[in-house]
Amino acid sequence: MYRNHGALHQTLQAHACGGIAQATSAAQQIAPGKPVEVESLEELRQALEAGADIVMLDELSLEDMREAVRLTAGRAKLEASGGINDSTLRVIAETGVDYISLGTLTKDVKAVDLSMRLSL
Repeated sequence: MYRNHGALHQTLQAHACGGIAQATSAAQQIAPGKPVEVESLEELRQALEAGADIVMLDELSLEDMREAVRLTAGRAKLEASGGINDSTLRVIAETGVDYISLGTLTKDVKAVDLSMRLSL
């Protein structure tokens, strides 16, 4: 949802900046409101402390997603990401996250051959 709106900083990029907190603080100065990707509850805490507005929870367990919602308490929007498909969608939605990313919408698409012939 947000990746086309600017700089999403991912975990690898954050570590290159010295950590989630440093990358989030720097990104907030350049482009406020851009999401940060985290892979653990500890990284979530760091992102929240640094003022992240949107946090992408990358492949967190259902239990950790529920805990992330509790920890965040409305301070930021949460987006579940990674390994999500039609069979896990409902249970992930029930954790209370604000958004859900489905990579399968783009990476698992099969091409369709269409032909449009018109008679005038």
